[in-house]
Amino acid sequence: MRPRSILVASLVAVLLCAGVAAPVAAQGSPTVDGTTQQQTATADACSFPVELTDASGETLRLEERPERVTTTNPSAAQTMWEIGGREQVVGVTRYASYLKGADSRTDVSSEFGVSIEKVRGTQPDLVLVPNSTNAEQLEDLRDKNLPVFHLPRAHSIEDIAAKTTTIGRLTGNCEGAAATNVWMNERVEEAQLSVDDGDRPTILYPLGSGYVAAGDTFIDEMLSVAGAENVAARNHTGYPQLSPEVVLQFDPEYILITDRDTDIVDEEPYASTTAGQEGNTIHVDVQWVNQPAPRSVVYTVENVSAQLEAAEATSEPVETEGSAVSTEATAVPTDATTTTAGDDGEGDDEGGSSGVGAPGFGPAVAAIALLVTALVARLQSGRRRS
Repeated sequence: MRPRSILVASLVAVLLCAGVAAPVAAQGSPTVDGTTQQQTATADACSFPVELTDASGETLRLEERPERVTTTNPSAAQTMWEIGGREQVVGVTRYASYLKGADSRTDVSSEFGVSIEKVRGTQPDLVLVPNSTNAEQLEDLRDKNLPVFHLPRAHSIEDIAAKTTTIGRLTGNCEGAAATNVWMNERVEEAQLSVDDGDRPTILYPLGSGYVAAGDTFIDEMLSVAGAENVAARNHTGYPQLSPEVVLQFDPEYILITDRDTDIVDEEPYASTTAGQEGNTIHVDVQWVNQPAPRSVVYTVENVSAQLEAAEATSEPVETEGSAVSTEATAVPTDATTTTAGDDGEGDDEGGSSGVGAPGFGPAVAAIALLVTALVARLQSGRRRS
């Protein structure tokens, strides 16, 4: 779906989630105080009580706007910051520490995953739980009578917009969610319009131990929108483990990295690819590329697009000492605080520190869970993680 269509769909979804007809809002006109009928309709659509069914099929009813929200994944926290719900958040994981002000919230992390007792200790009115959470932990949270909403998996930018709308509806931040989606989709469309219609440079995003981001993932769509062809998406979906022989057959021209100090392009099989031989890497901080949230989409698309454009304009090897697009970009037109990336500002959507496997997705997580510890140690040796 084109970004413009995504934008329309996301705005309509804001209204439909409360049963308000979209045409009424679309035909709004300015009033004497500068507001619009659309804004009024959106506010009405955000009234409480509200009932929504989550990804696990459970229906959550909130009688009033939640004042205490705990997030058990960084993408939900990032989304709350963006849509104007920052002050409602009382609990985050360590991987959300890159968000301004997150250090004043309770860290609900455990050694692996989330501490249910710490979550309970935040006395939440709402707990936003990622799709990657296993059924046992999800049930444990509910057994503690916690108001849990299990977020759906994001396969695409459209899914991220829909998730943003859902979080906005649950937390009473519908206008902020709608504005955030407009901002995200406008920036995505601008980037897409600058992409050359010719042959696309090929790229591969290794996640560690042979795992890669392939098709039917939001990461693949971000790379495509940015003007690259994700070679792993040709005949693979999700987050598969590729053999060295397959990687060599794909022979990507660029390797996407999330660690400036990584030596992955010097390791086989990547060293024998065109990317390895020519030293071609594209760098995007891991909290952007791995977290299915609005600002992550914008910064990933814009950084990959800008770096590819610069690389294709010269025959020199690509060197990415830092992001090509500043993460201090103009903020969304809400009261959300702009996020800034620091050395400890990296984490995937399921709270892993390496970006391994499926950021925020269930089935692939189980397949690679045993790799997390080793990869954490490897990456932490070169830098701090959130």
